[in-house]
Amino acid sequence: MPALVLLGAQWGDEGKGKATDLLGGSVDYVVRYQGGNNAGHTVVVGDQKYALHLLPSGILSPGCTPVIGNGVVVDPSVLFSELNGLNERGVDTSKLLISGNAHIITPYNVTVDKVTERFLGKRKIGTTGRGIGPTYADKINRVGIRVQDLYDESILTQKVEAALDGKNQLLTKVYNRRAIAVDQVVGELLTYAEKLRPYVADTVLVLNKALDEDKVVLFEGGQGTLLDIDHGTYPFVTSSNPTAGGACTGAGVGPTKISRVIGILKAYTTRVGAGPFPTELFDEDGEALRRIGHERGVTTGRDRRCGWFDAVIARYATRVNGLTDFFLTKLDVLTGWEQIPVCVAYEIDGKRVEELPYSQSDFHHAKPVYEMLPGWSEDISKAKTFADLPKNAQDYVKALEEMSGAPISAIGVGPGRDETIEINSFI
Repeated sequence: MPALVLLGAQWGDEGKGKATDLLGGSVDYVVRYQGGNNAGHTVVVGDQKYALHLLPSGILSPGCTPVIGNGVVVDPSVLFSELNGLNERGVDTSKLLISGNAHIITPYNVTVDKVTERFLGKRKIGTTGRGIGPTYADKINRVGIRVQDLYDESILTQKVEAALDGKNQLLTKVYNRRAIAVDQVVGELLTYAEKLRPYVADTVLVLNKALDEDKVVLFEGGQGTLLDIDHGTYPFVTSSNPTAGGACTGAGVGPTKISRVIGILKAYTTRVGAGPFPTELFDEDGEALRRIGHERGVTTGRDRRCGWFDAVIARYATRVNGLTDFFLTKLDVLTGWEQIPVCVAYEIDGKRVEELPYSQSDFHHAKPVYEMLPGWSEDISKAKTFADLPKNAQDYVKALEEMSGAPISAIGVGPGRDETIEINSFI
């Protein structure tokens, strides 16, 4: 049962798309198990760059079946826009499967997301405004709309009515917005029913049968560990579980079937949106990381906040995910620094702390404790083996591996599909 989970070990944007795409030729299924079109992956194939938001990265691998699991929230308009864009570029998207239990992002979810964030002002969380959070809230409140509901107009209408009863009160009386008509929403959603039908499947059954037949299934998380609703820097988090446990609930596969959990680590640290970030840089080094690393959100278009590598959160990610391996990305971005600081601990109220504090207040006030590692100036983008790296780059990787608590099995030395050093096979 070769089931692998691949997830972000920081705040997202670590390069999961590249890692998934690298494995795509060796796996039979790639499954998105949580999040929505608030998670962006950039994949570079030859001279072609693909920006994926909702679709699994495996859609670019011809022999792979891409799956959108029950834990994902789906905006149909975004889905078909993305599918059409890939089809126009010659990518075959016909093998895509979508769980009938996945929840639909409705127009009113997007409206509520935008007006709520605007209403919060300085207290805003930094959402993408795409309706993700309100859709997950509807799911938990049991007024959500699922893909399968599009095939029973009576049930769909009842569910939209139930959802809008409270939301229209909120929109009109609190936010001074116009009420949303039930018929309008139902009519719009029904336009997607037949377009979605060829893709809808019992994905839980499909995936479990695949694993019983010794097929290789890769579960791909969006965002990252520190954005997990339970284990991240709450409340500055996403609305789902990008951590390894989320793969089981978001795809309907038992934990005993997971054989490997791979964490994606950037060789430095970035974050999009609000929230604490101990190693964030506000100087020319931060600007250099942003410029050299092309640190702009794939989905949001926002500049990413940049900082040095944080071994404390890497150790935390190892612990809460049960990581078996790391894939270290963007090592090439650090070329040119004479010395590279690495955060090995925090100082909180004058005390050294080597593990992530459970208190939000403590984490907010954490100051990084740095260890300086020697840098390198050689171009590493053509390196094919670990031995090809300059000694200082090798030492940097070894230090991060020791600090993070799991072996580094692959290293990204450039954005291209072939610019990767594989130390240990993931499969």
